[in-house]
Amino acid sequence: MIHPTAIIDPSAQLHADVQVGAYSIIGARSEIGSGTRIRPHAVIGSDTRIGSDCEIFQFASVGEDPQDLSYRGEQTRLEMGDRCVIREGVTMSRGTEKGGGVTRIGSDGLFMAQVHVAHDCQVGNGVIFSNAASLAGHCEIGDHATLGGFSLIHQFSLIGRRAFTSMGAALNRDLPPFCLASGNYARAIGINKVGLRRAGISAEAIQALQHAFRVMVRQRQGSAGAAQLAPLMAQHPEVEEFVAFIQASKRGVLRSGRQVTGIE
Repeated sequence: MIHPTAIIDPSAQLHADVQVGAYSIIGARSEIGSGTRIRPHAVIGSDTRIGSDCEIFQFASVGEDPQDLSYRGEQTRLEMGDRCVIREGVTMSRGTEKGGGVTRIGSDGLFMAQVHVAHDCQVGNGVIFSNAASLAGHCEIGDHATLGGFSLIHQFSLIGRRAFTSMGAALNRDLPPFCLASGNYARAIGINKVGLRRAGISAEAIQALQHAFRVMVRQRQGSAGAAQLAPLMAQHPEVEEFVAFIQASKRGVLRSGRQVTGIE
């Protein structure tokens, strides 16, 4: 059902069962997949592709012009997967030519109220962005990462798979997969044990990751540490992923800090 007050560009392509609420706007050349619901007063910008069974709540703005001074109206894109929930007031910008031209959002993400995803970000599957979490441009967020409320992520930062930031964390370096970060500026405070247990990661793999965290993050042993961890890397793919992320980081990873009460 499309409300008669909705404004839809003639070049937009909507599946027959898409629902569009009152006063919503859908821009030129956009595509909306089957089962997606767009609540009243939402804005879908031009050249935006949204997958199936998504829900976009009121006053969200998805796929509008990037907030970049170099942008001059080039035709860039935003692409979103399936089953995403975009809550009230979320803003997601299209890409820029210099950043590759596309902002990508994976499937099964939950983006709570007032979240911002800037131009050229690459966001994985199954993520949770709590209220007002914000990405600057060109960030990359791994699958099943969780950003606590009011987390702030510096441009070009990487956050690994199943990492977790606490509320108000401000990250100006990369956060390895499976890690917790807290503080302003944030420090890496340990392994995301609770999240890993919930994901079915074995106790042995979690213990191996804790050892790898001590070697590579707390002690910052670099290549020597990676060599020391080779047997664990061969046994546990999670450790191999963790070490490879740190070795590939261009910005450098967060330094370690003390444990924060209430976070495991």
